[in-house]
Amino acid sequence: MPNDRIVIHGALVLAYGDTAARPADIVVSGDSIEAIEPAGTAQSPRQIDATGRLIIPGLVNAHTHGHGGLAKGVGDRWSLELLLNAGPWINGARTGQDRYLSTVISAVEMIRKGCTACYDLSAMLPVPSVEALNDVAQAYADVGMRAVIAPMIADRTFYQAIPGLLDAFPPELRSLAEAMRAASPDATLAPIREAARTWRHPADRIRLGIAPTIPLHCSDDFLAGCRDLAAEFGLPVHTHLAESAVQRTGALKRYGTTLTAHLHRMRLLGPGFSAAHAIWIDDAEIELLARHGCALAHNPGSNLRLGNGIADIRRTIAGGVTVGVGTDGSSSSDNQNMFEATRLAAFVSRVFDRPPEDWIAAPEALQMATEGSAAVLGMADRIGRIAVGYKADLVFLDLDHVNLVPLNDAINQLVNGEDGAAVRDVMVGGRFVLRDGKLPDLDWPRIAAQARDAASRLAEVNAGARHTTDRLAPIVSHFCVGLGRCAHDLPRKLAAEYVNL
Repeated sequence: MPNDRIVIHGALVLAYGDTAARPADIVVSGDSIEAIEPAGTAQSPRQIDATGRLIIPGLVNAHTHGHGGLAKGVGDRWSLELLLNAGPWINGARTGQDRYLSTVISAVEMIRKGCTACYDLSAMLPVPSVEALNDVAQAYADVGMRAVIAPMIADRTFYQAIPGLLDAFPPELRSLAEAMRAASPDATLAPIREAARTWRHPADRIRLGIAPTIPLHCSDDFLAGCRDLAAEFGLPVHTHLAESAVQRTGALKRYGTTLTAHLHRMRLLGPGFSAAHAIWIDDAEIELLARHGCALAHNPGSNLRLGNGIADIRRTIAGGVTVGVGTDGSSSSDNQNMFEATRLAAFVSRVFDRPPEDWIAAPEALQMATEGSAAVLGMADRIGRIAVGYKADLVFLDLDHVNLVPLNDAINQLVNGEDGAAVRDVMVGGRFVLRDGKLPDLDWPRIAAQARDAASRLAEVNAGARHTTDRLAPIVSHFCVGLGRCAHDLPRKLAAEYVNL
């Protein structure tokens, strides 16, 4: 019998394939689940008593931004475009330690709220670097999470990306917008290539990806460079797809077709491609995504927060696309609570004109937040389930917590009522990263103090950038509202002349 074999007993377990939680023993060998046995039957000298606990698979965050940890709560009535306008002061002038702290804050919140893996589109201004990527990777390693780290990159500024926006500014403001410049494609892609070549982190724990942030923010040459780099090193590709009505209209103006059709032309679609949001896509785009084996991350919280609309995920799933659930970053949705995101994924499906049997039910929502999100990360073969051969990424909830008293239906209560408060322990790869509500490997008081100091310093350093973007904001807001209205006048299924496959 291996020395690292552990039996977790006494708990109710939500195992793969079960429609309800049941008493069971989980046998963990190394970092994986060796067996799931009837309660009280598994034997090992090493035992973990989980009496009074409900054990579920770790939730998986299909789309977030770790750099948002230091920027939570920075804005209120912001559209996506106002958030992008504010980017230079929200994310500017960060040191390696700032990037590390911001990511740790995001990771700690995810762990405390039952999430064990994420897809992180990290902003690294002005360009990514090997050091910056390793700072972010180290943050996840120190907290104990799994992550796909995809630097968020572009070769156009926000002001260049939106057709007609620069022309909308009066001369004195246009000069401010034009003074902002994105780095060249070579300067941006070269460090990612070097990071891919020298990546030292275990691929099943912390994987490198690439994220051309929004297609409109990227020239075709840049998109091709991302595609080729991903193919060279086997990197997954992730982007923000048709997140706002502005992006839908902007794509038709720039490309003469939809964003998804243009990505297809650029040969970016494939099993390693995933996208977030996809609110403003049509049936032809869903068919393209499904045909090429792509996956989507549904982010209902930030979609509502930024006023972008509600993604019709039932239509997307019915079209054959795999869908996961994400929180988005803490500067666009204000928290990293996957329980909340999962609940919203179920609830917003009910606003469409469909009978209740077509709504996203609690079991499907939970499946999206575990197995579906694992597929977005490219890890569906090893996380997202409590099943033999899968990694022992387990979340232990307190059955005495008021959220679960009385336990009438575990899945319904997890999706419709849990908020992370009942989480007591979290295990990743067979090792506790949260034990009795405490982080055994992290000095959280020190991290919190450093984060407060960093936020104060960055606010002062970025005050000039904030003043500039505040001056630009009214024009950005009114222009983008007008541009977005054009998308509302388009049918969900575009006329054939727009789609050239």
